[in-house]
Amino acid sequence: MKRRQFLALAGGGVVLAAGGGATAWLTTRTPERALQPWKAAAEDGYPDVRLHALSYAILAPNPHNRQPWIADVRTPGEVTLRVDTERMLPQTDPFNRQITLGLGCFLELMTLAAAERGVGVTLELFPDGEDPARLTTDRVAVARFGQPGSAQPDPLFAHVLERRSNKEPYDTARAVEPARLASVIAAARQGHVVAGSVEPRSIRDLRAVTHRALTIEIETPRTWQESVDLFRIGRGEVERNPDGIDFTGPLFDTLGVTGMMNRQALADPNSEVFKQGLAAVYANADTAMGHLWMVTADNRRTTQISAGRDWVRLNLATTREGLSMQPLSQALQEYPEMKPLYDRVHARLAPDGGVVQMLARVGYGPTVAPSPRWPLTAKLVT
Repeated sequence: MKRRQFLALAGGGVVLAAGGGATAWLTTRTPERALQPWKAAAEDGYPDVRLHALSYAILAPNPHNRQPWIADVRTPGEVTLRVDTERMLPQTDPFNRQITLGLGCFLELMTLAAAERGVGVTLELFPDGEDPARLTTDRVAVARFGQPGSAQPDPLFAHVLERRSNKEPYDTARAVEPARLASVIAAARQGHVVAGSVEPRSIRDLRAVTHRALTIEIETPRTWQESVDLFRIGRGEVERNPDGIDFTGPLFDTLGVTGMMNRQALADPNSEVFKQGLAAVYANADTAMGHLWMVTADNRRTTQISAGRDWVRLNLATTREGLSMQPLSQALQEYPEMKPLYDRVHARLAPDGGVVQMLARVGYGPTVAPSPRWPLTAKLVT
């Protein structure tokens, strides 16, 4: 949701500052503890290359910021990755496909961070077998770290700490240059079909598709409730649960403590806060200035992992190019109400067959803060 537009909900009736005490309260609404993992990675204080690599891996983009990774470091020189099955999205991601893509993003950032220290990483994916219906507590990957000098740094690593999934409206007066989009697409390495367009007709058509997909997700009670349950409103909630969909800053703290913004209202289509939020969501889809998508030949778990690895590379490349990017993959979700639009998108973006794994908007957006994260220690088995 577009954070700034919620100011309209106050209708001029919320006093944002009333004296020194209120001003101090309002200016300390940043969830510092929840953002500390970004600083910890930048400080590079881990002698063990595996912990260094994992400190960057936990910054990976992932659906609804669920951060479903568990890293076992009890075997020297290895990291065993498992998924936390309590952090799935059963309504919008019933087969855990999107969660698996997020795990691929995690593994790619881990590999890039290790390579920055000259250490290569080899991955054994799903050594206990793949289950196409769901992820289990079996091993997702075993990562084996090589000797110093076994890898060369990747220039994309320089952009990890600035990478964002920018959920604000983009500048519709500023076109995305085709050469920049081509440079982004060239960052992919896994051999999947990666394509995009900044042509006006394509932008118009895909804006309409992504707008419609958002409508379906929001108007389907169980899928919308899945998001509402993961809203974190105000600094206190974010610090206690630094995952999910965060709403932080003076405005959201004020709306939260005054009762003007709560989960009940956000789930009620007749409430003003719901209507304002809906307008904000649509503003994002409707200000796309280009789109990127990825098509894979099949939908195996290992393919989903490799698609995720390339997806975060595309995100890093958009950062390098000064562009913003946000996944708008609602039309790719595999639940019954979305099926007609799912088929329509596949007919358009994968006419020769295959699976459209990701779809995103690109454009020039404002600077935004990083998303909250659990600390590395919360994700380790030691």
